[in-house]
Amino acid sequence: MSTLPVVAAVDGSEDSWRALDWALDAARRRGVPLRVAHVRQYAAWTQPGAPVVVPPPPDQDPVLADARARLAGGADRTDVEYLGLDGAPGALLPELGAEAELLVLGSRGRGGFRSLLLGSNGLTAARDAECPVVVVPRPGREVDGPPQPEPGPRVVVGLKVDGPDDATLDFAFTEAALRDARLQVVTAYPWPLPTWVAPGELLPPAVDQDVLEHQTRTLAEGFLAAHRERHPGVRAEPYPVPGDAAGHLVAASKDADLTVVGRHRRRLLAPARMLGSVTHAVLLHAASPVAVVPPAPGEE
Repeated sequence: MSTLPVVAAVDGSEDSWRALDWALDAARRRGVPLRVAHVRQYAAWTQPGAPVVVPPPPDQDPVLADARARLAGGADRTDVEYLGLDGAPGALLPELGAEAELLVLGSRGRGGFRSLLLGSNGLTAARDAECPVVVVPRPGREVDGPPQPEPGPRVVVGLKVDGPDDATLDFAFTEAALRDARLQVVTAYPWPLPTWVAPGELLPPAVDQDVLEHQTRTLAEGFLAAHRERHPGVRAEPYPVPGDAAGHLVAASKDADLTVVGRHRRRLLAPARMLGSVTHAVLLHAASPVAVVPPAPGEE
């Protein structure tokens, strides 16, 4: 069993306090320590004649002091440690993921523009961290989604049947088990299908949408079988949908406990780490917290 901590990145903003609360709950569910980290960004240069700003020592960090006060009495069953770092958050936050089970951030930090739905540090950490990254959105984010057929805790995960990601599915099943939640597996298939013909050529026979949906469901069931064996208590339901995967995942995030998406694998002609368009859209617009899961080490 993992003993790596859940890391909550805080900066004194309300967004980061929401992330801290989510991270404390995640650490309790896993039975692992909570590490509260504050990356303190100070300018490396000043204008001539301006006073030099000296950062306070970590034990006098006011943001960490506020975190201690917020957790006082509420973290009695969880080991908590506090870490103050000096530097650029965009560089240091992903590094915290090297020794973490989860890295949890708010959707936007203290320094971001008010109009942004997600700050640059959240995007960078989700793209570069070695562990799963959870971004906790602000409450009240409105999304249009169908009513759920039954109440209760629910985890949503995206599945590509033409390129399934076992790391993402494993994380989603584990989260559903920890939360005693059902797992809604959203898998999109292309519809309507594009038809490209040269002038004078006949259109190919139309593909029946019901057949395509059935094939998608059958493939999804096959990919889920091994994970169901490892997590027999989790009720996983494939949800094949036509068209835009990002839109369906955002819609499914309404009233969900968590939405889980994968990060792009590196490719020969695109060796840099990338979030992918679907993951990026879900991070920006989902109503629930979003977990971005990196590929397994051997796959990246």
